[in-house]
Amino acid sequence: MGWLTRFLTAVAFLAAGVIFSPETFGSLSKGENPAKVLIFVKLAHLLSFATAWGAALWATFIGGIIMFKNLPRHQFGNLQSKMFPAYFTLVGSCCAISLSAFGYLHPWKSSSTVEKYQLGFLVSAFAFNLTNLLVFTPMTIDMMKQRHKVERENNIGDEVGWSKNREKAKTIPKLAAMNKKFGMIHGLSSLANIFSFGSLAMHSWYLAGKLDL
Repeated sequence: MGWLTRFLTAVAFLAAGVIFSPETFGSLSKGENPAKVLIFVKLAHLLSFATAWGAALWATFIGGIIMFKNLPRHQFGNLQSKMFPAYFTLVGSCCAISLSAFGYLHPWKSSSTVEKYQLGFLVSAFAFNLTNLLVFTPMTIDMMKQRHKVERENNIGDEVGWSKNREKAKTIPKLAAMNKKFGMIHGLSSLANIFSFGSLAMHSWYLAGKLDL
């Protein structure tokens, strides 16, 4: 995780530099950029945003729900513990690239109010994903592993869904306490993910308004 943290920190500083000091990277607010560079930057912004949006939509509302309803709970949890870091890394990186490209195309000093709001939405999406990757996901995985150990000791976890866990928690205070703590951490992670998705949704609305079909 160390190299990943350093990479995302570097990307975050790059994005901030592009937004607040665009002249350093050759961004001009008077339309003097070479056409090929503009096309490349626009393509980077569009593809990165589309990847982040699509991945967030799938993981949040489709893939995770299908897996939870069809996989044994411990198998589902172990799979998610491998997928979540990759998911938040992908979406966070795409948000950072999209943010950098948008900041290059719309330097802060010359941006309109609407464009500054869009920069804010992209910053928020990146920040929420980074928080999930570096804070909530490690906490969730650690708590999940502790709870799995207690559940295996009580011969549960191979079923689909929560039924056996809830039944056992009524007679095992330790498991009940773990459920409560896991629910709180997972809830914060889910909330950050939803806020990130909402920020991306707001940017998608802006982009839709720019289409001339």
